[in-house]
Amino acid sequence: MSDQAQSSPSAPERVNVSKTELDELTGGAASGSPLGLAQLLDVSVRVTVEVGRAKLTLADLVQLAPGSLIQLDREAHEPVDILVNGKVVARGEIVTIDQSYGVRITSVSKAG
Repeated sequence: MSDQAQSSPSAPERVNVSKTELDELTGGAASGSPLGLAQLLDVSVRVTVEVGRAKLTLADLVQLAPGSLIQLDREAHEPVDILVNGKVVARGEIVTIDQSYGVRITSVSKAG
């Protein structure tokens, strides 16, 4: 080996690369049992009740303080949206249940 190859710290190292061929997927039957509704009933989903929205400038946002009011894009008599994982699935009205808020479903959205 030459002196230049031994003293050069930037000499590239030799790397072995191998290629693996994957088998073709076949159209065979799936294994295991099919997933039924009963198996999905314990899956948690996020339910959100949206009363309304507002659009503010940053200047308005930084001026907010306790007691500030934000006007929403809905009137008080309009129904609220009920969302499951971000998708509107129903509409309802705000109610109180003991000392907590709740929502009474007034209509369910059609799938689609």
